[in-house]
Parts: sequence; C-alpha cells; structure tokens
Amino acid sequence: MKIIRLLSLTFLFSAFILSGSAQKEKASDLASVPEWSKHAIWYQIFVERFRNGDKSNDPTPADMAGSYPGSLPANWAITPWGHDWYSHEVWLDSVKADGFYSKIQARRYGGDLQGVLDKIDYLKSLGVTAIYFNPLDDSPSLHKYDAANYTHIDRNFGPDPAGDVAIMNEEVHNDPDSWKWTAADKLFLKVVSEFHKKGIKVIMDYSWNHTGRVFWALNDIRKNGRESEFTDWYNIISYDDPSTPQDEFRYEGWGGNNPWMPVFKKDIVPPDDKVMPFEGNLHSESLRNHIFSVTKRWLDPNHDGDPSDGVDGFRLDVAGEIPMGFWRDYRKVVRSVNPDAYLIGEIWWLEWPDKLLDPATYLQGDQYDAIMNYRWFRIARGFFGQAEPVLTATGFVSEMERIDKGIRTDCLEAMMNVASTHDSPRLSTSLYNKTMDKYNAKPSDNPDYKINKPDELTIREQKLLLVHQFTFVGSPQIWNGEEFGMWGADDPDCRKPLIWDDIVYNDEKAAFDPNKTRQVDAVKQDTALLSFYRNLCRIRNSNHVLSTGDLTFTLADDSKMVLAYRRKLGNEEIISVFNRSDKKQDVMVPGAKGSKYSQLIPFDSRTLNCSKEGISLSIEPLSAIVLRKVNGTTVSQL
Repeated sequence: MKIIRLLSLTFLFSAFILSGSAQKEKASDLASVPEWSKHAIWYQIFVERFRNGDKSNDPTPADMAGSYPGSLPANWAITPWGHDWYSHEVWLDSVKADGFYSKIQARRYGGDLQGVLDKIDYLKSLGVTAIYFNPLDDSPSLHKYDAANYTHIDRNFGPDPAGDVAIMNEEVHNDPDSWKWTAADKLFLKVVSEFHKKGIKVIMDYSWNHTGRVFWALNDIRKNGRESEFTDWYNIISYDDPSTPQDEFRYEGWGGNNPWMPVFKKDIVPPDDKVMPFEGNLHSESLRNHIFSVTKRWLDPNHDGDPSDGVDGFRLDVAGEIPMGFWRDYRKVVRSVNPDAYLIGEIWWLEWPDKLLDPATYLQGDQYDAIMNYRWFRIARGFFGQAEPVLTATGFVSEMERIDKGIRTDCLEAMMNVASTHDSPRLSTSLYNKTMDKYNAKPSDNPDYKINKPDELTIREQKLLLVHQFTFVGSPQIWNGEEFGMWGADDPDCRKPLIWDDIVYNDEKAAFDPNKTRQVDAVKQDTALLSFYRNLCRIRNSNHVLSTGDLTFTLADDSKMVLAYRRKLGNEEIISVFNRSDKKQDVMVPGAKGSKYSQLIPFDSRTLNCSKEGISLSIEPLSAIVLRKVNGTTVSQL
C-alpha cells in the first residue's frame, strides 16, 4: 500500500514537473520572435497607388460612398496615372471640401491586386524578402483604414466588384460559418501564394481601433438603435430619433470628433488614465471574437491546420491606442494558428510632435515582436541628413544606445527600420527639407516647404543613410517607389502613383499655391538609384551578419563627422564607415589584425590590409565604405 502511494505521488510530481516544463516551453514559444523577420528586407505596398493592372475594376462613385469628402461631382472620373500631381482635374474644384488636400481625397487611380501580381517578378529581382500591405479591407476610401468590412478584400482590388458586393450582401457578417470567398479574396490568396513561391513573406495591415462610418456593425446600430446587438462595440453618444427629420446618431470618432472613423469602445484600467501604454481591453466580447475570426481567416484560409497558404503576420495600426490586454489575447490567438507569425505594432507618438513613445513595454514577448522604428529614423536623419534634431557622431551613438535600452536583442533585430511610409514625407524630400521630419512637412502647413525634385546633394545624403539602414541592426524597409527616386511631402503627397517605365508621365510643373511658380521636374525612374537599391539588397541578403550580428561602435569623431561600427557573427565581420562631412577625411578604423579587405563596389581587385593600428581609409565627402571579412574579406565603397 505504501509502495502504491509512493508511486502515485512520484507520478503526480513527475506530471507536475512535465506540465511546468510544457508551460515554460509554451510561454517561450509565445515570446519567440520569428527568425525570418530578422532577415527581412521589407517592401511596403499601397495598392491603390502601386499599379493599375485591370482597368475593368476601377472604382466608381457608388464604390466610394461613405468616404471623405462625401458626394462627388457628376463629371468625376478616374485620374490618369501620369497626371501632374498638383494640377487640377476638370472635376476637382467642384468637390465640396476645403482646400486642395481635402479635395484630392476624392482621387482614384485604380491600383489593384492584378497590378501587384504583374510586378512580383520585379520585386523578387529587387531583392526584397517580405511585403507589408497597407490595408486591403473592403472600404470606400483610397487608404482603406476606414473599413466597411474586415472579412473581405476591397471589391475594386479584385476582378469582379459587383459580384463581390452580391456575395458580401448574402453573408451574416458576424457569423464566420456564413463567410464566403469573393473574387478579390481569391486573387489576394493567389498573390500570397505567388509571393511565397518566390520565398517572400506577406503581412497585412489591420486597424482594430476603428472602422469606417459604413462598417456593417455601425450600419446595424444606425438602423436598429438600442435594439442592435452591436451597441457595445462603439461609444455611442446618441441614437437617431425616427420621429424627427434630423439624424441625431452620434458616436466617438478617431481623434475625437472624426465621423469618418468611429472608434471601438474600450475598458481602460484605470478608467481615467489613457496615457500610453495602458492596460485594459476592447469592451465587447463579440467584437473581440469577430476580430479573432477575421485574423484566423487570413492566417489559415482553408482551416486545415497548415498556415502555409495564409499570410505571415500583421501590421497593427495605431497599436498604442488599444489596451494591452487585447494585444496579449491577440498574440495568443495568432500564435495558436501560426507559431511563426510576425506581429508589428505602429507605436509612434507619445506627445506630438517632439516625443516618440518608448516601445519596451510592448516588446516583452506577450504583445508584439517589433514596432515600426520611427525612432531609429529620426536619429539617423539627424546625423546623416543633418536635419532637425541635428546630431554629431557621438550624439548619434548616444541616441541609438538610449532608444535600444531595455529592448530584447531579438526584437531589435526584427524592428522594421522605416525610412519613409504612407504617413510621412518621401525619404529624399524629408532630407531636402531640414525641418522636423513630420511636423509642418507639407506646403499647406509650411509655405516654404520644398516640393520640387531634390538636388544631387540630397541624393548623396539619401544614399549615405541607405547604406546605414542596410548595414544596421533591424530590418530595412522600402516604401514603394523610393527605389525609383520618387519625391513628395507628407501625406497625401507621399502617395503619388508609382513611376513605371512603361507609362508616360506629365512633367511636374503645377505648384501647390496656384499663385506661385516652381521649377519643372521630369517624372521618370532614377535608374542609378534603382541599381543602388538592388546592390544594397544583394549585400544584405548575402551577409547574415548584417541581420543578426552583434554591433559595436568603433569610431565616432565629431571634428571629422566620421562614424564607424562593426557587425560580428562568428567568423564573419562587417565594418561600416561613414563620412558625413563635406571634406575628404583620412581615418584609422579598428579591424581584424592581419586580415585583408577586398573591394566589392566598384568591382576591382584592390585590397586593404589591417595593420596593428587598424585599417587606414581615405573617405570622400558624404560617402561610406563597407568592409567585409569572410574567408578573405570584401569592401564596398560608395
């Protein structure tokens, strides 16, 4: 009897130990960062402005109903792809909105998923390894952050808009068992499949913070008032009184009173403290379940337990405005479907326009894998672009060390280092204007903001920053069109249609202010810059030390404005050296004693030796040298 009891206790104790080990292993899996994300070269696609591959599905006024700025003039039409950006279409001045930037929210160019499909081989040849799609939700706007339906791809991104609408109208929106696949959905899954065949990952952009004003659940509340089963999804201020001719329906909108983007109701802990980051959750359980169902739909479309046919993760819009309790639940749901899925949060402002939010709290393994690293860009721009806030070499090092403090190495390596996006000026334009990168960064806010094609000095600064981006810790990101040399101020100017070599473009000669003149700029691809991007992608992809190697700053000389750092992984070593000054500089850079470093770009047989003092370099103004030591070493001079 004692023996049996002893065996039982031993079994229970063993089971407890195994259970604890399993729980620790599960927790470890939840906290792990997808290895592929550390090696990614991101390419961000804004479908409406990427390429029009199918003119038969172009948006109509009916498709745009419910988007800003509202009603359209009778002569509205799709804008030609090669249109001069600041010139006015014949219908534009009839749009009932204040100012040019408000009016052009009514523009559509007809970009679609067929256009993406047509350019997959191009993207593969560029060298990118991961695609970040801006929102693809069925939505009336050009940007798709005001979803009408989370479940489906936008009708105008697919081949059969009318058929897709009929399918969506047959569904019970909150019943996943009733969901079907529209033509646009199927085309997107084909796009995912084709990218996967090329070894390219794909993530989708979703905002779980707000919807559009014609989102199906809000429409149900608008129709049924307090009787709607979805009233707890939103912060309803007042319901419509059917006995009056007025529409009294009011709700909280994003940013306060924005009726175009109603926000979801949240339970904040404590309730009077919404300083980011904050605890709590989305209020409605049925809303959370709907979000989880949509998420699972795209992670594993055929629900067979194999997520290889689905997307590889999500970019999470305005993530800091959603309670952290939701993100902890969300990560568990995502990882239960695909343990290798990547979650990246848009963590940006703490206090506009000076303070960026420290993301460390979100990167403890229970919420996101990484964030869009705007903090990196502000510092890089401050040194390589000498733009506000201007930094010296030592200031650059100090600031980089400051923002990385308290963040796991895995997360730092998986950061999406963004040089420009749909929400910020184009990289060259940002460097061309030395004011704050986002604040007063367009001519409507700053009449002196330069909107013409940046000069050659700026392009040299751009290349210098790009070399840093592709050799530093964190995954480099390319906003679609940067590789072609596109320019543009803050949103919406950064959202011009992409420059393709088979389309004729009008010169840019119209000015934002019609009473002013500007220089005439020819709109065409910068093939030299495109080649530069290809080489950077090739170098990054062929040297894993640039993805996961340790980083050490080896030189920061303020008098010469020279910076150097070393990346090291096992026997691999890469040294990057930058001369930010306008003078040629002679420097001695630490290296591996006795090693040789040969040149990669330009292609010649010149080699450099590392003496006991280091590597002697003579660096031209505004240029960089990248040295590689692997089984006989390589150098890249730009």
